[in-house]
Amino acid sequence: MFELHHLAAQELWDWVRRGEATALEVTEHYLGRIERLDPELGAFVTVTADAARDRAEHLGDRVPTSRPLWGLPSADKDLYDRTGVPTRRGTTALPDVPAGADHPLVAALDAAGAVSLGKTASPEFGMSSSSETRFGVTRNPYDTSRAPGGSSSGAAVAVAAGLLPAAVGSDGGGSVRIPAAANGLVGLKPSRGRVPSMPGRSGVGGLSVAGPLTRNVADAGMLLDALVAPTGLPEPHPYALVTPDVGDGPFTAAAVRGEGRFVVGLLDGSPWDDTVDVAVDPAARAAVETAVRVLGEVGHGVEDVAMPRAPYADAFRVAWESSAARLPLVPGIDLSALTPLVSWLVARGRALSGTQVLDAMTALDTFSAALIGAFDRFDAVLTPTLAMTPRPLGWYGDDPEEDFRRQCAYSPWTSMANVSGLPAITLPVGVTEDGHPDGVGLPMGVQLIGRPGGERVLLAIGAQLERRLRWQRRHPPMW
Repeated sequence: MFELHHLAAQELWDWVRRGEATALEVTEHYLGRIERLDPELGAFVTVTADAARDRAEHLGDRVPTSRPLWGLPSADKDLYDRTGVPTRRGTTALPDVPAGADHPLVAALDAAGAVSLGKTASPEFGMSSSSETRFGVTRNPYDTSRAPGGSSSGAAVAVAAGLLPAAVGSDGGGSVRIPAAANGLVGLKPSRGRVPSMPGRSGVGGLSVAGPLTRNVADAGMLLDALVAPTGLPEPHPYALVTPDVGDGPFTAAAVRGEGRFVVGLLDGSPWDDTVDVAVDPAARAAVETAVRVLGEVGHGVEDVAMPRAPYADAFRVAWESSAARLPLVPGIDLSALTPLVSWLVARGRALSGTQVLDAMTALDTFSAALIGAFDRFDAVLTPTLAMTPRPLGWYGDDPEEDFRRQCAYSPWTSMANVSGLPAITLPVGVTEDGHPDGVGLPMGVQLIGRPGGERVLLAIGAQLERRLRWQRRHPPMW
């Protein structure tokens, strides 16, 4: 039987635009699914049902064609403030008080016409790819004994399970792409500076940027257009940092057309190989082989490229640790209530000297130049997204140093795109042969890393792969 959540985000927007469904009807449908299914999944930490209904009613039946997300249900990752709603940041170490102002990302989604249904789960301060917090556990809908990855854990689970048509996460080291890959979704990390509401000026190294989590490539293009120009008009950039604009027209158009022939590099190695035992699961290799085969069938050239030999791991660790160093200055924080991982990161970050941090930033700049130089002759570079299948719950353990090491071993190819500022997309090209008892395999993704400003190329290649592999038809058991 057909239900509204069977529609892709773009299709659903078109239904609202043509009057076949109202924003309120769509909102009620998704709130009903959240009420029925989320107690098992833990995708939401807060559901703002009354505010969502009020917002949907306020939008009314008329759809401004300039507002790219008008009437579409969305949610806020629980790291970003929405006025009147507590922002828990995945921790019990902060007072539970309503936020006094909207984060720019939240304001951008509102400007695009989206209807927020609440806050989606994230690990503590977004500093882990675990999905187990003091508030509870977020579970992978393909196998609820497994983790969905993070830090945009709840957003990915909500989209994969049909609790949202699409979502926006944030990605500082893989936090969009990791859960997208583990939940069978398309996840796009834009170039640094592409999204005005998160332009890469905050935090050490400007690592974090907002990006789409969707079931298909066209919806990823649609959400990226909404993030870049929420009102449908060119947005004034509040900072000088603006990414190169490579290509013409909306991102949605590139994602729908899926045109072009490109040269793709197949990466050998990872930046963590010298410090972490990166063991690539056969399922991850099989996903890459599937992508290489289909790329060849489409007509793309695929050539090997070696990982540049530039120091990375120690410098990235310093960047991650130093990003936690300011947490003790957050008003009202109870440091004794932090999880072992974040407490360990805070202690290590506070012990760093300014010179150590500056040296690490210099090393990461050197690495970025080497990476961009090595990748320059390719339109995109292919890697596995994750080295392993979705991890069992509890896999990260309680020892913080081992937790951090396992995160790096699980996703050794994601953080280098944040460091270099390059765009990257994960595509759900495969599934494992063994998975859920109902016979649904576990998702396995591949990553394509593009040139600076090269999102349109990534979306075009993704559309070509999607036409042949039809991953948008795969869904978890509770779909």
